[in-house]
Amino acid sequence: MKKMMFASTLILAFTASWADAALAAMQTATLSVPGMYCAVCPITVKKALEKVPGVTKATASLEKKEAVVTYDDAKTSVNKLMDATFEAGYPSEVKGTKTK
Repeated sequence: MKKMMFASTLILAFTASWADAALAAMQTATLSVPGMYCAVCPITVKKALEKVPGVTKATASLEKKEAVVTYDDAKTSVNKLMDATFEAGYPSEVKGTKTK
């Protein structure tokens, strides 16, 4: 009986975590970062974004004054991404988001 209950508990735990993962989606957000003016700025923005849990890829462009971030929306949000750039000294705004 205990083995059956243990097996049932494992199955339920696995199913619940799998369902949560299925609901999560990779998102791509483009942030406008107008305060970038030198070659070091995009490096700083990129590093700040990469430290956010759930971010899988971040790029920053001085020429476009923007950052493009791919992230797991179950682990982070666009607001947290903007907070990260702000904390690094570069306030940002969302240019657009799309499902990947």
